[in-house]
Amino acid sequence: MNCNNKPASSLFLLLVLGLITACKPTVDPTAKPNILFILADDWSYPFASIYADSPIHTPNLERLATMGMVFTHAFCATPSCTPSRSAILTGKYPHKLGEGVNLVGKLDTSETTYVKLLRQHGYAVAFDRKGWAPGKFEKMGYSENPAGHQQEFGAFLDSLDNKKPFCFWWGTNDPHRPYTRGHGRKVGIDSTKLSVPKFLPDLPDVRGDLADYYAEIKRVDREIGALLKELEDKGLLENTMIVVTGDNGMPFPRAKANLYDYGTRVPLVISFPKRFKRNRRSETFVNLIDLMPTFLEVAGVPLPKDLDGSSLVPILAGKKQEHRDEVFLERERHCMCRKNELGYPGYPMRAIRTKEYLYILNLRPQRMPAGDPTIPGTPSEYGDVDGGPTKAYMMDHAMEDNVRTFFQIGFDKRPREELYDVRADPFNVNNLAQYPKYGRLKKNLQLKLDIWMSQNEDPRWHGGGDEIDRYPTYDKAWITKWDIVFFDE
Repeated sequence: MNCNNKPASSLFLLLVLGLITACKPTVDPTAKPNILFILADDWSYPFASIYADSPIHTPNLERLATMGMVFTHAFCATPSCTPSRSAILTGKYPHKLGEGVNLVGKLDTSETTYVKLLRQHGYAVAFDRKGWAPGKFEKMGYSENPAGHQQEFGAFLDSLDNKKPFCFWWGTNDPHRPYTRGHGRKVGIDSTKLSVPKFLPDLPDVRGDLADYYAEIKRVDREIGALLKELEDKGLLENTMIVVTGDNGMPFPRAKANLYDYGTRVPLVISFPKRFKRNRRSETFVNLIDLMPTFLEVAGVPLPKDLDGSSLVPILAGKKQEHRDEVFLERERHCMCRKNELGYPGYPMRAIRTKEYLYILNLRPQRMPAGDPTIPGTPSEYGDVDGGPTKAYMMDHAMEDNVRTFFQIGFDKRPREELYDVRADPFNVNNLAQYPKYGRLKKNLQLKLDIWMSQNEDPRWHGGGDEIDRYPTYDKAWITKWDIVFFDE
């Protein structure tokens, strides 16, 4: 060994290390955390391979799961786009948002949102694709979408001051309808090997429709991978909390716009390895109204006092195991597909979901839950069910033996009370409310729901709430488009 070369070799090594360090993006250890909120449109649990019984592979979501926490019991506050997104922004139950409780309703400018609060505390806030929607925010007094100003994610990152933290809402329209028929088959999904949910008829048209739905979920996963790469390339991944979920359930009969699990239960992954432990799962209950206070706590922003949501940080940090024992769910007017003396009323529902049971109260059971079969002068047919091959087949073959029962539970009137054993009946098709042996259980759940409605000043408590049916929409074009375009935007 030539010891005389040691100083020169050490100097060369230091120079090389210096060049590598200069080229690699660095993260200020004192920097405020960034937040990337990825919201899919109409994505039901358990359709992702982070869940054991998923039919599709979502590798980028799997990667994210190893970096954070997977939640198995996450629920949207309401299974309808606009009020679900309003609830996420405000951390409040939809019925507390006035006209914001309905689809295409008004999110009042006086409401406090995490967008407003984060901006006040130095955050850059923006969104891309589908933010708060659908609705005409310009008619409500907003100068921009309530989710922030719209900008492509890469351009947004390039525009940032290096020291300015950000919160970005990336809202894909997938897996919302319409689908390109046969797309699932073209990307390699074999519809003959799929498991059809027990509330849908097991028929080729339905299987093909499901395959197309799954294909769009796979596209969501690919785009999640692209977003992660952008963060990595800019050295921002380590200091960014990433949240991935869906706004409500799948656009099929008896799912979206219903309080059954396939309408309200959604995937949820939260990753922030710089602060929280990796590769964990939680079975505690989460309502998506809990995201707003979670964002604020992570950012170090004081929480407003009037929130219904509560921060998930103690769960993510491993300081608590249980967040909620149960969730309360609600639904008001989805589409304008019923006509009576109130105008275009909805189908109001309230529910409590525990680990063992789902209890649903249909507050106006005389109405059609899926919308009226037809409305004179319009093309609307069962307008609360998204248009597509499954709906079309079930309507065309409603009286046939292999469809009749599925059509009845998806489209026909329902009893005032429904009760489901979610462990024995995960598809919520066997209503136990009619059996005397469940009487005490039903009464206890009904009492809990009644107390919640009372304590939370629900307008529907004890028969009220007709004013909700009279609330206007804020995009009159949607009145005439009906389900031809109503579900395909």
